[in-house]
Amino acid sequence: MPGEADVLLPPVTSSIQSLNIADRIFPRLAEIGPELNTVDDSAFAPSLALRWERRDATTILFHLDPRARWQDGPPITSEDVLFTYQVYTDTLTGAPFLPNLVGIESVTAEDSLTVVFRFRRAYPEQLYDATYHMRIVPKHLLDSIPRARLASSAFGRRPVGAGPFRFVRWESGTEIVLAADTGYFLGRPRLDRIVFRVMPDVSAAVSALIAGEADAMEVIPQRDEIERALRAPDLRLLPYPSPFVAGIVFNLRPGRPFADRELRRAIAMSVDRETIVRSIFGTYGEVPVGATSREQWISGEDVRQLGFDTVRAKRNLDDLGWRAGDDGMRARNGAPLRFTLLVPTTSRLRQQAAVLVQAQLKTVGAEVRIQPLEFNLFERRTAAGEFDASFFSRTLDPSPASLIQFWSTASIGRDNVGAYASAAFDSIVTAAIAAPSRTSAAPLWRAALETLNDDAAGVFVYSPRNNAAIHLRFDHVSIRPDSWLATVAEWGVAPDRRLPRDRIGGGAAGN
Repeated sequence: MPGEADVLLPPVTSSIQSLNIADRIFPRLAEIGPELNTVDDSAFAPSLALRWERRDATTILFHLDPRARWQDGPPITSEDVLFTYQVYTDTLTGAPFLPNLVGIESVTAEDSLTVVFRFRRAYPEQLYDATYHMRIVPKHLLDSIPRARLASSAFGRRPVGAGPFRFVRWESGTEIVLAADTGYFLGRPRLDRIVFRVMPDVSAAVSALIAGEADAMEVIPQRDEIERALRAPDLRLLPYPSPFVAGIVFNLRPGRPFADRELRRAIAMSVDRETIVRSIFGTYGEVPVGATSREQWISGEDVRQLGFDTVRAKRNLDDLGWRAGDDGMRARNGAPLRFTLLVPTTSRLRQQAAVLVQAQLKTVGAEVRIQPLEFNLFERRTAAGEFDASFFSRTLDPSPASLIQFWSTASIGRDNVGAYASAAFDSIVTAAIAAPSRTSAAPLWRAALETLNDDAAGVFVYSPRNNAAIHLRFDHVSIRPDSWLATVAEWGVAPDRRLPRDRIGGGAAGN
């Protein structure tokens, strides 16, 4: 994996590295199917919940599997589910997924194995909201810890869950090891253990794969490294719809340069995203239509965007009083048009893209100072709003409702790091979530994406076309686009240790 995990306690992390590990330890009530259909109850499979039923249009009853137990012995009860909901929705916890749970009115324990979810209104994604965003955590081990201290608790470094794998050890900056839970109530995993190794450099990671020092990698994003992997005799690539979108988020807080909407729009129109994608990815990437990715069904919508137009951008900058000097660089009232762009040192992709953005903006008279930061410091500075602009990369949920997590007013202070606030956007998203069908929701989601684009809350630069790399000796491999290791408990080592399969494709990759 490209970066270090922060904490292995799902309510207090949004790090994809952490969730890839924690999701093997902490189960959900139900799991979404490989098609990522978020509105059809039949698309979900039982997990901690043996079954569920709808009492009425706003009530779902979950019946827990009586075989389910915590890895330290006690049975899982409805009190654990109720406690989990309380942890996620307590503002002291600071759960990034809190905005995704606003449709749930209450959770109650009807008896030790029956949990009742009541919703504020009827809407299609009730089951998705009740199951996808919350990984159930143990009340008996966490209820004595103050909610505000959960993120720094020892439990987050030595978790105890109820999933198919147990936590073994964590060597900071190096690796995290999980072992199969032989008593897992849904059946022992076929793999004995998983070792997550931190390898920030993509080239070094691919070299480790080729040398047999590693077995799998979530995504190889760079064209030259994909071609290296394709030449390796023991690897195959599994393409799958990308859950990733990357780009520049602007800090809209008062006193920052990009509090000015028209300045943001001029800068956004000066970025040639198509050229950046082709330069870095070749055919292995694409320009997103907005704050979405190929994994989400709305990514195929015809969405209005700010086009690449440096003539218009220069005219708008002139109108704003940013005048070009003899050297071509712009200033207003003696202050140069200059801003700092944060990038993590762990991402060669974002560093390459940032350099191209820097060169493109220089042609319209804007100076970009690129500030590379160690990954954890980059995350802290971005989360704290200590930036002008930050080059983000996000892993999105299957539902377009994930827009509220990153862009709604309610998410300011959490994952809405740029402090974008728009009553119009919030209203459109609320209506889209409540829409009774995808057909009726589509124009609303399109309007939400267009509102973000028109306001230039960010510049959505690229989305890789994902290729996971897997050693040929593994069988029963499938990739669920939203969580690439969702089915890893079913993976195994082939008896002949090498499978006669195509080098690219194969398995259920969802492509």
